[in-house]
Amino acid sequence: MNLTGKDAIITRASEGNKQCELRNKKRRSALEPIRRIIFDEEDRADDYQLLRREWLVTNGLGGYASGTIDGTLDRRYHALLVAALPSVPGRVVLLNRLVESVKLDKERRILLGAELNEEPDRKINGAYHITEFSLEAGIPVWRYSVEGYVLEKRVFMPHLQNTVHLTYTLVSAPSGCSIELRPFLQFCSHDESLNENLCGCYSISTRENRFEISGEEKYPVLKLLPWGKEWEFELDGKSECRVHHCLEEQRGYESLQWLWTPGVISLNMRQGSTFTLSASCEPWETILALTPQQALKTEQARMSQLLDSSVPEARKGIAAELVIAADQFIITPVRANDAVRTHVSGDEARSVIAGYHWFTDWGRDTMISLEGLTLTTGRFTEAGWILKTFARYIRNGLIPNLFPEGKDDGRYNTADATLWFFHAVHRYIQYTNDHATLLKLLDPMLDIVKHHLEGTIYGIRVDNSDGLLYQGEEGVQLTWMDALVDGWVVTPRRGKAVEINALWYNALMLLEGWVRSERGGAASGFLAEAAQKARRSFNERFWYEKGGYLYDVIDGESGADKALRPNQVLAVSLDYPVLEKIKWQAVVNKVKENLLTPYGLRSLAPGDPQYKPEYFGDLRARDAAYHQGTVWAWLIGPFIDAWLRCYPSDTDGARKFLDGFRAHMGEACVGSISEIFDAEPPFTPRGCIAQAWSVAEVLRCIVKTEKMKTEHEQRRENS
Repeated sequence: MNLTGKDAIITRASEGNKQCELRNKKRRSALEPIRRIIFDEEDRADDYQLLRREWLVTNGLGGYASGTIDGTLDRRYHALLVAALPSVPGRVVLLNRLVESVKLDKERRILLGAELNEEPDRKINGAYHITEFSLEAGIPVWRYSVEGYVLEKRVFMPHLQNTVHLTYTLVSAPSGCSIELRPFLQFCSHDESLNENLCGCYSISTRENRFEISGEEKYPVLKLLPWGKEWEFELDGKSECRVHHCLEEQRGYESLQWLWTPGVISLNMRQGSTFTLSASCEPWETILALTPQQALKTEQARMSQLLDSSVPEARKGIAAELVIAADQFIITPVRANDAVRTHVSGDEARSVIAGYHWFTDWGRDTMISLEGLTLTTGRFTEAGWILKTFARYIRNGLIPNLFPEGKDDGRYNTADATLWFFHAVHRYIQYTNDHATLLKLLDPMLDIVKHHLEGTIYGIRVDNSDGLLYQGEEGVQLTWMDALVDGWVVTPRRGKAVEINALWYNALMLLEGWVRSERGGAASGFLAEAAQKARRSFNERFWYEKGGYLYDVIDGESGADKALRPNQVLAVSLDYPVLEKIKWQAVVNKVKENLLTPYGLRSLAPGDPQYKPEYFGDLRARDAAYHQGTVWAWLIGPFIDAWLRCYPSDTDGARKFLDGFRAHMGEACVGSISEIFDAEPPFTPRGCIAQAWSVAEVLRCIVKTEKMKTEHEQRRENS
């Protein structure tokens, strides 16, 4: 999709320029990498430029700040402070919006962002003053120009704090001016139903320059702290603004919400002066421990360290941006169980938020994302903590499918997350050679295989007749194609699914190698036998001769499913491919011809009766399209792995499969990658604005193809 705002990325000097790199080591700019979008008058008059670009800042706990570039509250999730709190209530919206305006004289007050969208017909009058939006190492920066006054705004969250700082700097001005900031809020749990009426009553107390806003007892106190000179907070306690969330209405959800405002902060500013408003639910001593300037420098230094720790191929271009984006998904969960269990063992808990805004941490997404988010970025210790965190939750031979919002325990309705766990462990060991962690995980993994061989919950069991893994229970969807609405399983896959059995064979082979190495062939023999039996049956039973590709499911409710889907690439892409080599190219070429797009793979081939070209509408309409054609960005990873397995010298071709994401980095959530896309041009981004496995797999493939290209060039030079 093309957006006309002028979009550019600025990154640090090339690796070859050693002198420049040394200078960068000494004075590593907190502004790198930069993605800058410049808006001219035509862009500012086009609401699509501003409303369909969003930004995201996170705090390493699952909390965040996010919105549209122009400030319109299009989603219920658009807010300046969404705090991540232990268990109940989970994530809580505490501060929705600041309405910002420049007061030039007594008569003229000019909005900097959009007006509060009280009605369905949105207005963007204030957005005419935005001239530039940038991401400076992940920190969003706005620049506004109003009759010679140029104002910059930054929004950032200190790591592991439920705090947000909003900093305003008057860059240039013909004279002094007054800036007015009016906060709007309604305390509510992250995912609870919106109430059109104002929820609860609010009170505000003051002490010197500290302000505390209290609502219902179940919510924390919101603390507001102004930092700067010549400001005053006029309290008027109005509750008069009804906001219409357009995107929520389009998605079939409640879309009207009342917001309350305690008053207006007025500040007098001169050229070069700076003012920060901090909003937090942390204790005052935590908020006051660092000034906003110190907190900003600390966060900038942390971003710089993330880039320095990453593999060399990830320190430039969009890979560097994706390293910053990857950090948004890695969290220290605030579940009480995690804190107790990990501290006893001397570790720390880590997990992965699957996507913003509404996902929590999911097992499948975490294991698929582990390499891209943590290993290519050099976060090896955290990768080990993630694996051990999930291992502590193994029940009945399964890792959790997800941890529900505000709950301590996981849900286990998944047949594939646990098998991806083996893949993630393997990649972790490849990078770290962490023998101690492997030994800790060996018995839990053996227990997993035992449960699968003997049969566990949700009908997950090995069929002794052919050694293939069966899964399924009526009304429950257990694979990644897991759309379920009003009891309707949209893509029923009960039976023996192609990717489940590819993952099963891969897991058996990996575990057989580890057990044989640690305990000898006698201990690993049953694993080798189970793996070979599964492989023989897979190649005998999954090949669809007439189509020249693999069935998606066999022994299903309707027999063998001939739908052409992307799941079959895992039979080629995994470390131990279950499909016989002679058929690799046929499968990969069939997928390329029918499913490949610039943004990943379609979930179903065009021409299928169930194919849906667009993911749009209410929940039922969207779920009907979720896996019936909709493009999934994460699938580009397995596809590139499979492509390079078939065509190992075609690194240039593999890199071209990633080109669409370069343009996408400047749309939707600027600097990140969306969850899904429509199946047909213009491939509109949909779903979560920032998705862990999308970011992880694109970053991983950039690094992989860059490494392979370098290796090929070196071999040519040496030959």
